[in-house]
Amino acid sequence: MLAVFYESQLQTLVPAAIAHPEANPQGALPVNIFYLRPSVMTADAPLNVAVGEWKPNRDRAKLIQTIVKFIFGSFAAISVVTTLGIIGTLIFEAIAFLQEVPLSQFLTDTRWTPLFSSKQFGIMVLVSATLMISFISILVALPLGLLSAVCLSEYASPKVRRVLKPILEILAGVPTVVYGYFALLTVTPFLQRFLPNLQGFNSLSAGLVLGIMITPMVASLSEDAIYSVPRALKDGAYALGATKREATTSVILPAALSGIVASLILAVSRAIGETMIVTLAAGSNPTLGFNPFVPVMTMTAYIVQITKGDAPHGTLEYKTIYAVGITLFLITLALNIFSFWFVRRFREKYD
Repeated sequence: MLAVFYESQLQTLVPAAIAHPEANPQGALPVNIFYLRPSVMTADAPLNVAVGEWKPNRDRAKLIQTIVKFIFGSFAAISVVTTLGIIGTLIFEAIAFLQEVPLSQFLTDTRWTPLFSSKQFGIMVLVSATLMISFISILVALPLGLLSAVCLSEYASPKVRRVLKPILEILAGVPTVVYGYFALLTVTPFLQRFLPNLQGFNSLSAGLVLGIMITPMVASLSEDAIYSVPRALKDGAYALGATKREATTSVILPAALSGIVASLILAVSRAIGETMIVTLAAGSNPTLGFNPFVPVMTMTAYIVQITKGDAPHGTLEYKTIYAVGITLFLITLALNIFSFWFVRRFREKYD
């Protein structure tokens, strides 16, 4: 009976043993790797086996590992340095602004007119407009995003999900300038048919369209939170006789609550930092109040206005963009920190 043994891929690891098998008799070297040459084993012809020792090139491996660590560490350092540079610039310029405008005036003035002859620097005018539009957007994104996530994860069949999921994600890829002109030229004229007091620039249209824009974020993150719920909880609810609706509302959504709330907070942060939609649809009228029918000016819209050249570089008016920028940064930072804390505090842990 014949048994044919083919060459292994280890031929490249033991070339010396292969080229000169007579120089390495069996037992002369430590037996770490057996290399099988093509041979025919019969009763008269024993198996031709060459035995060799393979030593890895550890110096080369360490060099490659060091280079890879340096490359990845450099990119990480660039990200950190860039972030610190942005924060440092904001803080430095904001301090220069506060040396000329008292902090109390900055926080308590009820008007924002840095470009007028009678200058007032009430940041709450811009903050109130920003928060109002963000609140309207959440009223739109919360039901749309959450119900979309529940539908895709619990009710939709795989075939329907393959169709609906890409359609929902397309909204996230639409440029914000398109959303802005959609709000200005389509949504506002449509709403004016039912709301005669609605002006051409208003926060209502901006908030509605902004809510549509952040819906994919809420839906995607909420769906991930729902998928993280253990299957045993769902099966246990169904075993107790719960319907799909009862299992969803009483078991699945409460278990995924921390992730859902975190998705909403991150969506609010995204809405607060939005620029093009509010600039095109909400107008540029710095008014303190919460009337969604009139034009307002958000923090990002004001920064856009100043950077277009309305204020010379180095003047007090120009420094206001850094004061507004640091305020916007602190608001979004606080929301992100609260989101991380909420997830860690109320996240369900399962065995």
